[in-house]
Amino acid sequence: MRNQPVDVRRNDGSAPIKRRGFTLVELLVVIAIIGILMGLLMPAIQSVRESARQTECKNNLKQIGIALQNYVTVRQAYPPSFEIEPGTILSGNNGSWAIHGRLMPFIDQNNAYAKVDLSVAWDAQRNTGVPTMRVDVYLCPSEINDKVRVDSSGNPKVYPHNYGFNMGTWLVHDPVNGTPGNGPFYVNSSVRPVYVRDGTSNTMAATEVKAFTSYIRNTPDPGPVPPVDPSFFAGYPATQYKLGPSLQQNTGHTEWPDGRVHHSGITTVFPPNTVVEYEHDGRIYDIDFNSVQEGKRNDQSTYAAVTSRSYHAAGIVNLLRLDGSVNTVAPSIDQQAWRELGTISGGD
Repeated sequence: MRNQPVDVRRNDGSAPIKRRGFTLVELLVVIAIIGILMGLLMPAIQSVRESARQTECKNNLKQIGIALQNYVTVRQAYPPSFEIEPGTILSGNNGSWAIHGRLMPFIDQNNAYAKVDLSVAWDAQRNTGVPTMRVDVYLCPSEINDKVRVDSSGNPKVYPHNYGFNMGTWLVHDPVNGTPGNGPFYVNSSVRPVYVRDGTSNTMAATEVKAFTSYIRNTPDPGPVPPVDPSFFAGYPATQYKLGPSLQQNTGHTEWPDGRVHHSGITTVFPPNTVVEYEHDGRIYDIDFNSVQEGKRNDQSTYAAVTSRSYHAAGIVNLLRLDGSVNTVAPSIDQQAWRELGTISGGD
């Protein structure tokens, strides 16, 4: 039914003008049109926002690249991933600080750097407040779990991050004979740019990772040959399962000060955003793998499959090269090409 006309009197007293409002149908049509327009606009808005987040993410990696260059200028070599006295086993669970901690003076974190001792385990210095710092340049704006990790009492313990440093293909640390991984960052490393025979423009420095990653660690020795298929890890036994239905149980890449590969690194076993399915207690997880924590044993090598991951559209990840350049890599990249990006002298 149409609305009844409304009489509107003229100021001069002449006959009124007949006016009517919208009918219900007309109103519904207008609302529907507005809804359609919003539906068309929202994907465009989301696309613009994601593009802005990707740009900010790339800028973060550029800042990390500049910090690395400045570190090399001062120290004449790239920072080690971790420092362990050869032949020793760490008495505690954590050792010296990660590359992220060593770069603090070069990312405008001098005050935080002055509060800590990099040779002492980071978790022995929680009272400084540094481990729980949210370091902006270490966090991608697309990360959905940008929050502090808490301890068993619910108190803030340490902050996660989104950029893992390149620790090679598969082997990360051999405590028996000191054989390093084939990436630029490894335990007790002192790699100078001249040692990067593949060229700094052809070698990855760092790439994206997700915070609160599921992972397993301290397993039987998987051997020196890197797996080619994620199914290799299906049902693989471990003594520690860092995964579970609660976010805080999935602790990979949640400790920016920690130098072990499952926290501050990546390896190039699998291309970006490869899903490594692992079933545990009736749930399926997308996991990382560390055969033995660096410094945990002195008779077994550390092998790791720590995959680059991100929340960006189409599964892409941003990548920093040793020459400081940043570009985007799709998950469809050839597995061998991805591995070659991770080596410093593979002849690729």
